[in-house]
Amino acid sequence: MNELGIFNQTEKEIPELETVKIVLEHAIKKEKLEHVIFNVIIVDNDYIHELNKNYRKIDRETDVITFALEDEKDMVEPEGERILGDIYISIDKAISQAEEYGHSLTRELCFLAIHGFYHLLGYDHMTDVEEKVMFAKQEEVLHECEIER
Repeated sequence: MNELGIFNQTEKEIPELETVKIVLEHAIKKEKLEHVIFNVIIVDNDYIHELNKNYRKIDRETDVITFALEDEKDMVEPEGERILGDIYISIDKAISQAEEYGHSLTRELCFLAIHGFYHLLGYDHMTDVEEKVMFAKQEEVLHECEIER
C-alpha cells in the first residue's frame, strides 16, 4: 500500500490539491510502484526561501524543492517499503507562475508535484538527455490526466 500525504501549511484554501493527489496516484501506478511513502507540503515563499537558503545555499525563493531520502546513504527503510521523501511547493510561486505562463493553478501545482515526484525517484535534468527523459515522463502523466496548458 502506498502512502501519499498532502499537507497545506499555509492559510490559503487550495481545492486544487485534490487533483494533485489524483495525478500523483496515477504517476505511482504508471511507474508500477508499491509500498512507497512520500509527502507533498505546501508552504509560502518565506518558508521555501529559508529551505533553499539553508539546504541549497541559494538565497531566494523557488517553486519546488525535494528532499529525496533514498539519496541518503545511511537511511534505513522498513522492510518492503520505500520512503521516498518530501516535496515542498511554494503556493505563492505556483500562483505567480500560473499567471505568468497563462495556465491554471491546477496545471502549475500538478506540474510542480510531478516534477518533484520524479526527482524523488532519482530523475534529474542536469544534462539535456536527463532533462528530455524526465520532462517527457512528466508531460505524459499530465497529458494522461488531462492536465493541459
